[in-house]
Amino acid sequence: MSGGWDRARTIADAVLYEGYLLYPYRANSRKNQTRWQFGVLGPPRAEERGIGEDATMSAQVLLGPDTASLSVVVRFLQLQRRAAERDTGDGLFEPVEELTAGTQTWLTWDEAVECELPFGPFTMADLAAGQTIPLSVAAGVDIEPLDGGRLVRSRHELVGELALAAHTDDGLTRISLEVRNTGMPPGDKDDAIAKSFIGTHLIAEAIEGEFISLLDPPPLAVDAVARCQRHRCFPVLAGPPGENDLVLISPIILYDHPEIAEQSEGALFDSTEIDEILTLRVMTMTDDEKAQARATDPLAAQIIDRCDSMSPEALLNLHGVLRNPHAASDQPPLIPDIPDGVDWWDPLADNAVQPEIDAVLVNGVRVTRGSRVRLRPSRRADAQDLFYSGKIARVTAVHEDVDGNQHVAVVVDDDPAADLHEWYGRYLYFAPDEVEPLTERKSKWT
Repeated sequence: MSGGWDRARTIADAVLYEGYLLYPYRANSRKNQTRWQFGVLGPPRAEERGIGEDATMSAQVLLGPDTASLSVVVRFLQLQRRAAERDTGDGLFEPVEELTAGTQTWLTWDEAVECELPFGPFTMADLAAGQTIPLSVAAGVDIEPLDGGRLVRSRHELVGELALAAHTDDGLTRISLEVRNTGMPPGDKDDAIAKSFIGTHLIAEAIEGEFISLLDPPPLAVDAVARCQRHRCFPVLAGPPGENDLVLISPIILYDHPEIAEQSEGALFDSTEIDEILTLRVMTMTDDEKAQARATDPLAAQIIDRCDSMSPEALLNLHGVLRNPHAASDQPPLIPDIPDGVDWWDPLADNAVQPEIDAVLVNGVRVTRGSRVRLRPSRRADAQDLFYSGKIARVTAVHEDVDGNQHVAVVVDDDPAADLHEWYGRYLYFAPDEVEPLTERKSKWT
């Protein structure tokens, strides 16, 4: 495995459980009534009957010309139905919605079991010939005895296939990957989700080679990238920046080289975006609500335990990290401060700033005139700005207003009137947190 595999797996685990538990809600909470939302591959005919999801997920990715072989890992959750049963005293058991054994209460509830199926390595010749590989996870029943009853956990068999193919495209190798659920058609909605692959995603590794970014391709690969297709998934480079031998094919939208925030101390099944909000929400729960949430799922109980035992320092870390952009470094200064004794409205204050050479730090990357960025307008942007979401632009200046707010002026690369806008100085303006720096990556294929 590559050196970035552990990092990629951390992100993949967040994808696997995305939406599994938004919070540790009680069983009767409305947000717990539809839990399985991402990467669900339903059994055949489930979608057309309106009782399940599409049976397929597919993507095409690009490999550099020198890649020797490819390995693929298919990961998903298998639904596990946990039935609580009370001992009637005559050797028989009856189903109940809730069972208390000692100090622990258990509800009848749907859990999930992690599944990981590795395949390969496949040579380019293998892939050019096409490969169809069966996927199978056995059914099962486990019984856990408890005082006064038992828990019966049952899983339905999952059946599917992984299809792989390779074709040349502008000197590159275009790899097609598709996962299909080929199980038996379901009887009803509950049967459909029991026969579904849940949270499905793939991790592919290029051996002695590398993948081409589909988000920020080198110039010679732009046309080949445009021809790549995907269905219900989003392929991104995984592993650390600068290493392009891993790709994560995710059911949720990510950026290249995604990472878990270092302030996140444990999984909250939210992809690390709102750890503080979720933690504070758990802390507002009453003891009775926490007990009801614990009864749903061991993972919910773990979240509650972690939040209850969280130190003030750990909670403060979730609030964010303050970094001083004016800290000493070997880099040129950013936007300089107005000299002491000069008011902001004094014309001399203008001499302290030079938008054409001033800079701002975005995610630790220096952004200044000439930098290339991807636009990520936030919800505070106006409707017109939202049309530029995902567009690549070139920075023309960095400004700071009298309130200390910074603004990045840009022209969009594929705007036919970009040269005219720049000549007139008619720029688009975005806040620093609305631009994503496009840093140069070392690659053996350009």
